[in-house]
Formats: sequence, structure tokens, C-alpha cells
Amino acid sequence: MNIELKKGDITKLNVDAIVNAANTSLLGGGGVDGAIHRAGGNAILKECEQIRDKQGGCKIGEAVITSGGNLPCKYVIHTVGPKWNDGKSNEEELLRLSYVNSLRLALKYGLKTIAFPNISTGIFGFPKEKAAQIAIKVVRELMKTPGKIDELTFICFDNENYAIYKKIMESLNPKK
Repeated sequence: MNIELKKGDITKLNVDAIVNAANTSLLGGGGVDGAIHRAGGNAILKECEQIRDKQGGCKIGEAVITSGGNLPCKYVIHTVGPKWNDGKSNEEELLRLSYVNSLRLALKYGLKTIAFPNISTGIFGFPKEKAAQIAIKVVRELMKTPGKIDELTFICFDNENYAIYKKIMESLNPKK
């Protein structure tokens, strides 16, 4: 699996699936969630409403999948990351599960390319460096198991997250 780091707008990526840092209602919100719902159009909202009506939304650490609507991607994997509570509410494990369950869905659907935003680091207040370490660790663990994902992109909207991911990734893969 090839891992890439980009800075930009996740709604513009032409990949099999993008991951949405959703809220438990699945009905859109601020940050990346709002941007994906706005760019993806009404089809994504309708599918999210159907999921909510069937199972009551999406729990923290879990993931569900919809079509990409008007987005260039085929699918949107919606996952709910935890709100940071000073590390006292199992936040690290819940964030890990957000990545793991998103990747499980991607494998279940046979997706080859997937892009992740910086889950929980916006209004949910998860410390950015800690969140990046968790995300990269989960992906590196996945690389050890035989899988079908060819390319995974971490896409950062802001310079701070981009710099954090770049530093961690370079420390794990020093140039020779």
C-alpha cells in the first residue's frame, strides 16, 4: 500500500472513498462534515437519514458508508471520532476504532484508494499530534496484513496538521 500526504480539500479528491469526520446524527455539521455534505449534495444526506432511521445514527468509533453523491469519489465512509475530554474517556481507543472500522468497510467494499481527513482534531478538540500518531500507527499496522487497498491518502486542510503528519511520516521513513 502506498501512503501519501497531501494538503487540500478532501471533497476534490478522485479516490474510491473519502472518510468523513461525522457526528453521531450523520446529518452534517461543521468542518469537514459540513463541507462533504455541501459538496456531495442531497443524495448523501438522504442515505445518512436512511441509516439513522434504521440504526439510530453512528456511534463513536464506528463507521457507515454511503455513495459519494456529487463528489468525485464513489463512496463516503462516515466515522464518528471522539470529543477530547482530557484523555479521561477512552478517547485514544475510540479514535483508533474510527480508523480501523473505516478501513474494514473499505476492505469489505473492495475499495483500492481511500483518503482520510484529520479526524477529531477540529471542533472535537483532540490533540493534533496524538491524533496523527494514532492514525499513522493504524495504517502502518494495516500494511502488515494482506489487503487490497492500494493507496491511502492523509489529506490535511490546515498547515499545522500537514506539518505534524509530515514530521511523523518522515521520522518513520528516513531518507537514505
